Amino acid sequence: MTADKAPEKSESTGWLVLIYRVPPEPTRLRSTVWRRIKSLGAIYLQNSAAALPASAATERALRKLRREILDMSGTAILLSCDVLAGESDVRSAFQAARNDEYEEIVDRCEDFLHQVQKEYTANHFTYAELEENEVDLVKLRNWFAKVRDRDAFDADGRAATERALDECEQSLEAYAARVYAEEAESQ
Repeated sequence: MTADKAPEKSESTGWLVLIYRVPPEPTRLRSTVWRRIKSLGAIYLQNSAAALPASAATERALRKLRREILDMSGTAILLSCDVLAGESDVRSAFQAARNDEYEEIVDRCEDFLHQVQKEYTANHFTYAELEENEVDLVKLRNWFAKVRDRDAFDADGRAATERALDECEQSLEAYAARVYAEEAESQ
């Protein structure tokens, strides 16, 4: 955890709530808004009411999304508020959303490890495969960084995800060593 993240992780977190309505047609507008809200890590309190812990970055992102909704001929209101009752429920929902994302990354890490094992089984030790696996690991790490950045309350799944990514890193290093060894033998 970096020092600049500490204020966002305090016990008394305010929330930003975006309440919106998007025209029913074309349907792509609704899916665009839904994808943007999900990519920000917001949780839905109910239909068309999404919440995020308050921070300067989330406020900028939600203001931008509000503008986009208005440009779609929709309506949108952005509120800054405190939860008077049910704060633990909102936090729990937010934590559950982060844990779901962490779990999905762990699942992809398992896929990554199976892919590397498949290369061993096939005795396929090439620079092209190594590069492909390196790219895949970078994608996993970038995805993790995005989830970690929006994990305002340190969800439980973070540690397991870090361990899974470390295991992927170790597996890739072992595979790289084998690729280099195979190259040395072929020369």
